[in-house]
Amino acid sequence: MDFINTSLEQQPLMALFLTIAIGYLLGEVSVGGLSLGVGMVLFVALGMGCLAPKAAPPAMLGNFGLALFLYAVGIQYGKQFFIGVTSASGLKDNLVALTGVMISGAVALLFVRFLNLKTAYALGLFTGSGTSTPALQAAIAALGNDDPAVGYSVAYPFGVAGPILFLFLAFTLLKPKIDVPAGAGMELLELALKRPEYFGKRLSEVTAVLPPEVRIVALRREQQNQPASPELVLREGDVLLGVAPSRAMLDRLEKTLGEAVPGSMTVDRRHLDYLRVFASRANVVGRTLGELVLPADKASIVVQVRRGDTDLLPETELVLEHGDRVGLLAHRADFPALRAYFGDSIKAAAEFSYISIGVGMALGFIVGAIKIPLPGIGRVSMGLSGVLIVALILGSRRRSAGLSWVIPLPASIVLRNLGLTVFLAQVGMASGPKFAATVLDTGLLMLSLGAIVLAAMVLPILLLGLFVFRMPFDRVMGIIAGTCGNPAILAYINRLVPNEKPDLGYATIFPGMTIVKILFVSIVPALM
Repeated sequence: MDFINTSLEQQPLMALFLTIAIGYLLGEVSVGGLSLGVGMVLFVALGMGCLAPKAAPPAMLGNFGLALFLYAVGIQYGKQFFIGVTSASGLKDNLVALTGVMISGAVALLFVRFLNLKTAYALGLFTGSGTSTPALQAAIAALGNDDPAVGYSVAYPFGVAGPILFLFLAFTLLKPKIDVPAGAGMELLELALKRPEYFGKRLSEVTAVLPPEVRIVALRREQQNQPASPELVLREGDVLLGVAPSRAMLDRLEKTLGEAVPGSMTVDRRHLDYLRVFASRANVVGRTLGELVLPADKASIVVQVRRGDTDLLPETELVLEHGDRVGLLAHRADFPALRAYFGDSIKAAAEFSYISIGVGMALGFIVGAIKIPLPGIGRVSMGLSGVLIVALILGSRRRSAGLSWVIPLPASIVLRNLGLTVFLAQVGMASGPKFAATVLDTGLLMLSLGAIVLAAMVLPILLLGLFVFRMPFDRVMGIIAGTCGNPAILAYINRLVPNEKPDLGYATIFPGMTIVKILFVSIVPALM
């Protein structure tokens, strides 16, 4: 044992990566459908810290990892966040989430008042119940020690398993009706124009009466296929190619315009064929589809954009990101020029601008260092939350000053997971000895308090959302996922709900509630 202890302490980086490997291995173990995932890294790190206290890496390494996590989250969710805080429904969702967070924080502080619990432990319980690693870092910075990590590690399992248990019970008891999408991806339909009232009209006039999600992308006339343009005048018997997110919308299109004639356009590809390319060149990434000037000699049109696992309707205001797969209808002779124009490099899915991430994170650290005077409290700095704030702003703008702030989704996921993993490993190894002493000293008390703080966060959201504001169940699930923050909760919800409402709710709520938690743990020590 002494040999192992000495080896770990002499090779702290080896100890760090060994902790990460074991943590992820154990995090994949599922008990009753539940697994801790990356959260298990923290518990392995606590054990490693007890075994080899001097192997703990410096705090700067943990801060670096957390900064990567916050920046990637802010860039990805910036647009959804500002939509959420400016729309009526988004404000209501954030108000419900804020109520849960503040009640949870108040309950944690009551323990300080009536149970003589250390403020650091109470803040740790609060951040652990909300599985908010950025708030944990802020609490550590505000108090100047690692004591909050003790409460965090005790409450973290409840922060992961508790919301899932509450949602499971609510789903089982209430048996809510969930909207099921009619289809996945984009659906196609070829139909012949048969309605006389549309003969001689421009395509733009016809599409004005269709649902906004339905597009006419191509037309077949006189045995030739051609991309559809808004100024095209329609004739009787024209074959139109419609695109929509669901079959039900295409059924409406058929009832409105004519009858289906499958195969006439897809079989004959002499004049118009389908091409899919990767968006990877700087001249297209960060620009809207309406700004693109396609280089084809013959007419061509964008009919589909696939981002990650999602098909997006190619609206003129849609901004392209690195690694987007763009589907076009074009003449085969124009394929080489179109591939060169978009770049068509799969490597773009994992690449991003180190200039933009360097500038963005530097701005975030500057904002985080600014001292903000608060009456009766003193001057408080945002710390690493400044990185999140700047990233949210840049993520909403997508492109400015000649720089594209967008990070491709695969690269963003890697940065987020790597950053969060390094931080959890570092802070766990640093606080391991103190965690062991606290658990031995308090027994089941801290575990019970962690469960209570978690219940104080989730139950108000369920009650307000379902019974006061009468929100749909899937919308409330998204609010809970964003408030609690742990991806494992969202993954469980996605198994229950077959639509995207929980994902949108998570994106709307998570950044704002992360900032609220950070501010809470930064201000409370000054008040206490």
